[in-house]
Amino acid sequence: MSVKAFKLVSAVEREMLMGDKNYINIECIECCGKNLYIGTNDCFIYHFLLDEKISTAGKITFAATKQLHKYLGLKKPVSELKAASALTRLLVLCDNTITLVNMMNLEPVPTGAKIKGAVTFAVNENPVSGDPFCVEVCIISVKRRTIQMFMVFEDRVQIVKEVFTPEQPCAVAVDGYYLCLALTTQYIILNYNTGTSQDLFPYCSDEKRPIVKRIGRQEFLLAGPGGLGMFATVDGISQRAPVHWSENVIGAALCFPYVVALDDEFITVHSMLDQQQKQTLPFKEGHILQDFEGKVIVATNKGVYILVPLPLEKQIQDLLASHRVEEALVLAKGARRNIPKEKFQVMYKRILQQAGFIQFAQLQFLEAKELFR
Repeated sequence: MSVKAFKLVSAVEREMLMGDKNYINIECIECCGKNLYIGTNDCFIYHFLLDEKISTAGKITFAATKQLHKYLGLKKPVSELKAASALTRLLVLCDNTITLVNMMNLEPVPTGAKIKGAVTFAVNENPVSGDPFCVEVCIISVKRRTIQMFMVFEDRVQIVKEVFTPEQPCAVAVDGYYLCLALTTQYIILNYNTGTSQDLFPYCSDEKRPIVKRIGRQEFLLAGPGGLGMFATVDGISQRAPVHWSENVIGAALCFPYVVALDDEFITVHSMLDQQQKQTLPFKEGHILQDFEGKVIVATNKGVYILVPLPLEKQIQDLLASHRVEEALVLAKGARRNIPKEKFQVMYKRILQQAGFIQFAQLQFLEAKELFR
């Protein structure tokens, strides 16, 4: 049964990006605060400022104001963008080279610092160096079966470690010293400091696109066999039950307590609390789904949209209104980490009371009595 957990709101219309140039496609996006960056197939980076507006009726809209765009001078697509806000730098992957550019004017750093030979890269959100003016980056190298770790500073880069993998890696996520890797036939966890590795489960990267996503300290979300979204810790165990996705998931994101997934036709929303599918939004031609500091963004080749979460209290009230007491209580307990303690206790008491009256009206007196207690 469905819950209205998210609303899909347009953020960047195609005209703002490409006018009447139909050949322009969105390749990648990055969002940092109000700054939205878009990389295109014709080697441009666009910088927009996103303004969230709330109407008196509570309706949320986004107004995107174009700041500037910059041509990188190559005939290749911009394949990945990552912001390093502490350095006011944007890491741009194009033609197997990561270039550092200024976040505000999109100019390359004067020193020309670059990382060459990168197929794809990931930023370590749980860094080990302890230096606030440094970003740790892991790249899958063009050299076969090789991963490289770099420290990226404001105007220079420094290689820290090179690690060899048993098979060719095709996707990576980083947490501390741990790398979660999709290889050709399986997922593994690799500690790049000690060199020890742990097999997770088999996966055929030739048949489907692997998904490897860090969702919290020492925990990753992976696209497993049989259309399962699997959770794995750095110890190689799963502390949560998997969620059932479709077979052809393209991307996944986390917006607690929900896991959001994108396939060819739909955006699906599953609860991490009871693994149930809660919402399905039709969405055709989507090819990017990512979360940035809690903001979930989805894109087609031509436009960018934001999945706006409805307040958890509203979702709980909707569940109670349709007499789905168990689901409402599960969601209310899960909301504890998102709501200040005093406010949560007041809200939770009220929800228990409402749930008690619903059970009482359905003549479930024992259950009602427990809730009233």
